[in-house]
Amino acid sequence: YVSTRCRLDIQLTIGFLCTRVKRSTKQDWGKLKRLLQYLNHTIDDSLTIGAENLTNMNTWIDASYAVHADMKSHTGGAISLGRGAAMSKSSKQKLNVKSSTEAEVVGASDYVPNSIWAGHFLKHQGYPLEKNILHQDNQSAMKMEMNGRRSCGQKSRHIDIRYFFIKDQVDKGEIDIVHCPTEIMVADFFTKPLQGALFRKLRAVIMGEVDVATFLAMSSGPKERVEKGTPEAPVVFKKGTSEVPIVPYEQTKYRQTTKQTTTNKVKKRVSYADMVMRRSE
Repeated sequence: YVSTRCRLDIQLTIGFLCTRVKRSTKQDWGKLKRLLQYLNHTIDDSLTIGAENLTNMNTWIDASYAVHADMKSHTGGAISLGRGAAMSKSSKQKLNVKSSTEAEVVGASDYVPNSIWAGHFLKHQGYPLEKNILHQDNQSAMKMEMNGRRSCGQKSRHIDIRYFFIKDQVDKGEIDIVHCPTEIMVADFFTKPLQGALFRKLRAVIMGEVDVATFLAMSSGPKERVEKGTPEAPVVFKKGTSEVPIVPYEQTKYRQTTKQTTTNKVKKRVSYADMVMRRSE
């Protein structure tokens, strides 16, 4: 109850641990203990939900392929109107699939009804959606969802037709599918265990510490060139009475090391024969 109402940052852990109740192992108990320690450390954190514009809604959907003991995949999804995740999901899929693309299609089919329902709810409240954007990071799955059977190959023709209802929603204009880079895929938080800067960045978006517009501005896409001597101002969010800077994810990746060129000459290795010749001279 807590994970679905106010602490969305533990929803993935709860989703996995709930599938291991009957045959728990020492590792599962260790994970539960670590979860309780995390909650104790962040007991004062809270979920903030807001809307920058009630006519624009963003949905992120992702899936992790064959991560459970029975080789079933895991679906994660989040819906936001501008600040915080108003709706989220992290659950095990009901069937086994043969590829990551199929896992993405099944996950989208399971979660898109929530996005459509939210759009209809806002419409009847007097706020019809102008943009209902679905973010996905698997382009093969996107082609299948937008083109249906026409984009199915020999390895995907067996997928049940009920998983292609997204194409009908796209044709009706209910939802727009766009490609989302993996490093800013919010649904990754609900499908796989993250660590370090990426965990903190996605958690800040989900819990409402950073609005979606600021989060998208932190993308790893091309940025404007900054003149020498004028460093780029860091993006910050307020946590209590202090401001905490957010480091863009591209600055926390495995940094490529470049060879530094020096003006000093590299010393040539002298062989034993050269040393003997020099002494004889």
